[in-house]
Amino acid sequence: MAVPLIEISGDARTRGRQHGEAARDRIRRSIAYYREAFTRTAKLRWDQVVELSPRWVPIVEAYHPGIAEEVRGIAEGAAVTFEEILALNGRGELSSGDPFQGSGDPFRDGEYEDCSSFAVLPPASGDGHVWCGQNWDWRTETGETVIVLRIVQPGRPTIVMQTEAGQVGRHGVNSAGIALNANGLGVRFGTGLGVPQPFIRRRILDSFDMQSALTAVFDSTQSICTNLLITHRDGFAIDIETTPARHGWMYPTDGLLVHTNHFVAFVPEQIAATYRPFSVNSLWRLDRLTQGLRKVRVARTPEGTRAAIRTALQDHFGHPDSLCKHPNPLSAGTDRNETITSSIVDLTAGEYRLAAGHPCESPHELLPWNVYEHERAEAPDLLRA
Repeated sequence: MAVPLIEISGDARTRGRQHGEAARDRIRRSIAYYREAFTRTAKLRWDQVVELSPRWVPIVEAYHPGIAEEVRGIAEGAAVTFEEILALNGRGELSSGDPFQGSGDPFRDGEYEDCSSFAVLPPASGDGHVWCGQNWDWRTETGETVIVLRIVQPGRPTIVMQTEAGQVGRHGVNSAGIALNANGLGVRFGTGLGVPQPFIRRRILDSFDMQSALTAVFDSTQSICTNLLITHRDGFAIDIETTPARHGWMYPTDGLLVHTNHFVAFVPEQIAATYRPFSVNSLWRLDRLTQGLRKVRVARTPEGTRAAIRTALQDHFGHPDSLCKHPNPLSAGTDRNETITSSIVDLTAGEYRLAAGHPCESPHELLPWNVYEHERAEAPDLLRA
């Protein structure tokens, strides 16, 4: 598999150092890319970004105490500055404007991920398993910065997660049976400095139960809009369209829940009068993935279900701006998006499969770790009975 598999463990600083050392080259490659990208998206020079990024520290520490130590460890391991790793973890916010300004256009559209996420519960799966995953679409250049982390941490669930090197959270699943898939919503409003998305996503994946996972969503203050699809192995899924103001949410229909990159549950009143999806191909990707996943119902084995999901994720309607997204030749340089990874997770069996790049070209390979390997040893006493 072209994506590096990295296992980290211990306390927060130690985990961070291990992450930074193992992913040093990819972290530096990511810094080099965003050094240029943020000049265009946030209108900030890199020296300004690193000067301002410590403003996130008290916000992040109040929201998820101790996580800044992991960020410091990553910087030490990669031999870069703490401020640079903070900037990598704020890349969603910095890709949609200047998150540090107290004024300006509050409704600026940014440069967001074109992702397609799904959950399939037993009513929709012929094998009776719970499945989830997504096609993760982002800048072509970032395909060379993706890593898979297995995070073994005291007092918290073990996490298997795909992320950009240097970031503490993105998409994944934990040993408590909670999975997170996420995609951008393409709108920013409000002017307050919020918690960067990787920290929100990490706190969700640090949760032992759904109460804690959803509390992590609703406790956060944020400066961009994003969609979070949370699935539980016991057959529950919820999709939450989050904003700097109110959130909207949806549940599966006949066991199937799909989301791409436009508001479906509601449209925030702050943008309702002029709202248009930032990515028009989101409108057909949602339908194509929904239709494709309906075929999962006739599968009778995990192998058959997995094959049906893989076929759905390979869909090329609207190519190159398809569910399986390829670079559009009309987009220049750093404006090119494509599918950089594709995931299929059997949440019942704890099996995580990942395709590096386009799922039409790369196989979904089984990761070497079962998600539930450490489950009994790490669960709090309340959950061991």
